[in-house]
Amino acid sequence: MSDLAIRLRGVVKRYGPITAVDGLDLDVPLGTCVGLLGPNGAGKSTTMRLLTAQAIADEGELELLGFRLPEESKQARAQLGVTPQLDNLDVTLTVEQNLLVFAYLYRIGRGERRDAVERALELAKLVDRRDSRVDKLSGGMRRRLLIARALVHRPRLVLLDEPTVGLDPQVRQELWALVDALRSEGTTILMSTHYIEEAQRLADTVLIMSHGKAVAAGTPAELVREHAGDEVLEVYGPPSRLAEVEAEAAGEGLRTRRTGTSVSVLGVESGNGFAPEGERRPANLEDVFVLLTGEEIA
Repeated sequence: MSDLAIRLRGVVKRYGPITAVDGLDLDVPLGTCVGLLGPNGAGKSTTMRLLTAQAIADEGELELLGFRLPEESKQARAQLGVTPQLDNLDVTLTVEQNLLVFAYLYRIGRGERRDAVERALELAKLVDRRDSRVDKLSGGMRRRLLIARALVHRPRLVLLDEPTVGLDPQVRQELWALVDALRSEGTTILMSTHYIEEAQRLADTVLIMSHGKAVAAGTPAELVREHAGDEVLEVYGPPSRLAEVEAEAAGEGLRTRRTGTSVSVLGVESGNGFAPEGERRPANLEDVFVLLTGEEIA
């Protein structure tokens, strides 16, 4: 049996003239959390749609839990939990009723459904809201219910598509605790996000996407070390001064990124004495993200 929960090779998905996913390779080992990090339009949600057979690849190979997609998507979905980016809960039902519906759809035995629902409620910390109608829940509670719904049948693999999009930082922390609980149980997770802190906090490994392509992959620490070095020098000033610093850094073989009224010189510790006036700080995953995608942080 393969030790990979997900295996993609050379996957391509086109929508007319637009190539949403362009030659993507992806490995998700069993028992790990892998983060797809990228700006909006990078191809993350399309990748999720391919893995749930909502979209069919034009080229490439896709395997999920040992099943080939799309031919064996039905077998794969039986062992898969999916939390969509858009809330599609039934707002006319209660929290518990939503979970019971999915327990039935996933063919959990009649005698086991109540226990399955209880476990999902406890994991998502929604036991005291079991009788609340969904339209009376806060945004954070609805997100937790979406995840609980995906877990009701004890899936081997969970896909989280932008699980905290649109939520405030406090609620995001609650969702992170829920994902941590899943990881501690050994559940395999593939999570798409454009929040850098989320990827760094939750993912064992990160694959950075841009314009449908994978541009880098590794642990957050490996990505920072490879692309941004240990230290970053922030230099502030007018555009003319920033242009001078960029030229000087390029002459030393150092990478830079421009952010508003400053320029960041990456890996400055290896600059052979290159030290314009500025502020030093440790390199981080945000430096790598902006350097590789050329995008502003969402």
